[in-house]
Amino acid sequence: MSKKKRSGGYAKWGYIFCLPFFITFLIFSLYPTLYTMLVGFTDLHGIGKTAIHLLKDDPFANYKATLTSPTFQKALGNTLKIWICNFIPQLGLALLLTAWFTDRRFKIQGEGIFKVLFYMPNIITAATVAILFNALFGYPMGPVNDLMTRFGFFKEPYNFLVKKAVAQNIVIFIQTWMWYGYTMIILVSGVLGINPEIFEAAEVDGANAWQTFWLVTIPNIKTILLFTLVTSLIGGLNMFDIPWLFLYGGPDNATLTTSVFIYKQAFSGGYLYNKASAASMVMFVIIVIISAYLFFMMRDKDEAALKKIRKQQEKEMRRKMKEAKA
Repeated sequence: MSKKKRSGGYAKWGYIFCLPFFITFLIFSLYPTLYTMLVGFTDLHGIGKTAIHLLKDDPFANYKATLTSPTFQKALGNTLKIWICNFIPQLGLALLLTAWFTDRRFKIQGEGIFKVLFYMPNIITAATVAILFNALFGYPMGPVNDLMTRFGFFKEPYNFLVKKAVAQNIVIFIQTWMWYGYTMIILVSGVLGINPEIFEAAEVDGANAWQTFWLVTIPNIKTILLFTLVTSLIGGLNMFDIPWLFLYGGPDNATLTTSVFIYKQAFSGGYLYNKASAASMVMFVIIVIISAYLFFMMRDKDEAALKKIRKQQEKEMRRKMKEAKA
């Protein structure tokens, strides 16, 4: 059997092993996305009106209604605020812990135990966390109220969960607490993948721990930071479980996110599947645009410049070859 035939046979098995993924992707990801996009251009409701009719007079009516909806605008503002306010401290804390765990100058006793403890909040289910914090800040009886009144901070129990700013800050804290450990593990993995000789060269040049971290470690994990930023963005703009299970988007829509808004549109009241689908596609477009912008801003400019030069050289070489043949 020739080498060419053998390689063709191996390639066939590769395609066969990849087939389950593509079938799953087509059925459970691509088809729902395309169907959601289609429903956004129809008048489909859930109960009592299940027939699909395309909106012929104004196909974008559902999208216009979504973008001009004060509730959606508030939900989008809440979503961006909650994500930004939890991602910044989450990344800062993860970077500090990463610098601590990966410092070559000293060995931490019980390092594995610390990593497990920091990562553990991410393992706990969102429903459990939401119920836990709802009970902690309960009124009039709850552990937080009990401690505050016992130590004299409050004269009487304080209803945390009816204050918009307090409820929003609690959700921000929960998101930070749940995800900083995951971010830390990702960053630590990136640092461990850096060539140790780079750190040795920095030590020989007299760089201290702070200089090594900011001038050597951070530039070498730029791709990992981009991955962390984009995945956090996608997860943050799709935030649903904690805001919904904690206070159902309240009080007064203070913790209402776009995912909670979409859920309420689709499964509460009028079962407006068409408007929920339109809101979903609006969020899809927003996420794609912001992610593309982040990839563009955080790209390796030197590598992009070299790639552009190589393309110009290849183009010039092909032009010279054509001239030589002519």
